[in-house]
Amino acid sequence: MPRTTQTDLAVLAALSVTPMTGYALREAILDHLGAFWSESFGQIYPALSRLREAGYVEAFDGERTGSSTYRLTASGRTQLVDLMREAPVRTPPRNGMLLRLFFGDVLGARACRELVAEYRDLATRQLAELAEARRATEADDAGTSQRPYQLMTISAGEHSARAALAWADETLASLDALVAAGR
Repeated sequence: MPRTTQTDLAVLAALSVTPMTGYALREAILDHLGAFWSESFGQIYPALSRLREAGYVEAFDGERTGSSTYRLTASGRTQLVDLMREAPVRTPPRNGMLLRLFFGDVLGARACRELVAEYRDLATRQLAELAEARRATEADDAGTSQRPYQLMTISAGEHSARAALAWADETLASLDALVAAGR
């Protein structure tokens, strides 16, 4: 599934929950999917235009002058289901910290240790955010049919964050050994 198709999937899926402006759409993606998915305004607005031209979403005047609110059409819901049935394409990750660590001899062990410590702190914060997302999802009185799927997704994020913490602890010990050896 090409990147644009994945963006279309994210936009259609988010709009299947409730109509939104492009700005609200990005905020919803960041707030609810941010642990595993992101979209920029530069991806969302072209996707909305493309989806509108295809008849998958429609725009109507929003509360603010000049802003449009988008909602899914019946054909958009069909397209959403079709896209969701496609096998996901694994996109290569882009992790700037691992890129720097791979070439760590340029920076040295001390600087790499700082990078990994920051990465560990980020994973710790992510785990705390996911714990809060789990509490909020479990406490939601509405108890939508989405809840079990949302909890499965949160669980995947929790597992990833715990794995990142374990890796960071192991790597910090290795870097400490390099620092002690004067490398």
